[in-house]
Amino acid sequence: MKNNPLRIIARLDIKNEYVVKGINLEGIRKVGNPKILAKNYYSQGIDEIIYMDVVASLYGRNSIEDFVKEAASEIFVPLTVGGGIRNLEDIKKLLKNGADKVAINTAAIKDENFIRIAASEIGSQSIVVSIESKKIKNGHWEAYYDNGRERSGLDVLKWAKRAQKLGAGEVLVTSIDNEGLKQGMDLELLNELKKVISIPIIYSGGIGNSDHILEAVSADAIAI
Repeated sequence: MKNNPLRIIARLDIKNEYVVKGINLEGIRKVGNPKILAKNYYSQGIDEIIYMDVVASLYGRNSIEDFVKEAASEIFVPLTVGGGIRNLEDIKKLLKNGADKVAINTAAIKDENFIRIAASEIGSQSIVVSIESKKIKNGHWEAYYDNGRERSGLDVLKWAKRAQKLGAGEVLVTSIDNEGLKQGMDLELLNELKKVISIPIIYSGGIGNSDHILEAVSADAIAI
């Protein structure tokens, strides 16, 4: 039995000035205004909010600092920001603008020591390693990056274990196969992850109703 209650996190995937949603991280469409949606989720009692710039790594920049700054002045739950974070300066800038944590994926895959450096300099509690997972076969998943566009060749379970060793405070794992389908989670992935790491797991992908959330016994948080 877990000591802490399951955290429910609102995940806002942002492209330019809009919240977007896709299927399997593809075919994204506009679904709303990030400022309005964040306020709505906050008023409904959400535990945390994740802002993810889904094209930042592709274009080599993160453009949601203004959203974070504004949200931090009006929304009093932890804010995690991801997308296009390349160095310590990017992290410090986001934290200064009101983020509580940052989620890194592409930069960590390209240089795993970035996790170690960031955790040492900033603190593990603020470093979330984001893992985009695609199933290869039963019991095996590959990590992707650039919002599911690029293969890394890394085994998800081994990568999560490595990220923990390097100092990550949490992992955010997104099931590419399940994302956007609203047909349930990849429970096999979630359960296998729980066997190899002890840091909190935030699960994202495929949640369509409250019954799916109740199945997330191996997760520490659900991002929806």
